[in-house]
Amino acid sequence: MTLAINLGWLEAFGLSAVRMVAFLVIAPPFSTGAFPLRVKGMLAVGLALAVSPRAAEQYVQGSPGDFLVALVLELVAGALLGFLVFVAFSAVQSAGSLIDLFGGFSLAQGFDPQSMVNGAQFARLFQMTAIALLFASGGYLLVMGGLIRSFEAIPVGSALTAAVTGPLLIQGTGQMLLAAVQIAGPLIVVLFLADVGMGLLTRVAPALNAFALSFPLKVLLTLVLAVTTFVGLPAIVESLTGDALELMGGAR
Repeated sequence: MTLAINLGWLEAFGLSAVRMVAFLVIAPPFSTGAFPLRVKGMLAVGLALAVSPRAAEQYVQGSPGDFLVALVLELVAGALLGFLVFVAFSAVQSAGSLIDLFGGFSLAQGFDPQSMVNGAQFARLFQMTAIALLFASGGYLLVMGGLIRSFEAIPVGSALTAAVTGPLLIQGTGQMLLAAVQIAGPLIVVLFLADVGMGLLTRVAPALNAFALSFPLKVLLTLVLAVTTFVGLPAIVESLTGDALELMGGAR
């Protein structure tokens, strides 16, 4: 009995799996430490099997050297797509970091090895909530759908053009910073006005030592007003999912 092996399909499957693995290691919500590497590998293999027929039609088999070059290109493509998604969803963590900074919670900054987040309470809380919302709302399915559609825009073994990837990275970073300010902006304005009010009170009555009360007052305001920002996180995560898909679709 002879077993025929289609080497072209096997190479296309391997290249697809490399792109999947590079994406899952970097892109949220799969980059969190709650997913063991074995689970990420099995998920990448399953997704690679799903896209392997389309990838095999696009792939042109060449020499071993060409295969190694294609392997590196797929690694770069998966890492870039994952980084674009990571940048889009970093807006939630950055907004939490801004709230921690202006609210005085940054003194308790620490590293969370499970979610790979370095920040204080609100940075970690917002990040964990965003990941939970991605799974509860099915947003992770949209992210995976965008990854699968990337094989149409970026065929297996093709190189990304720097003329496109550069503006995409700049656009993604700009959107992340703008979204972080929009999320935490109202609370930051209130905390800034509280500092201004304490400064004016100190000028009017220096004996009161109003700045001694500023820290507990800002903590109280942050805890009370952060609820409004937290309630709006579902709509924020939905909007960021659309931004991530737009960035992934712009990669050519």
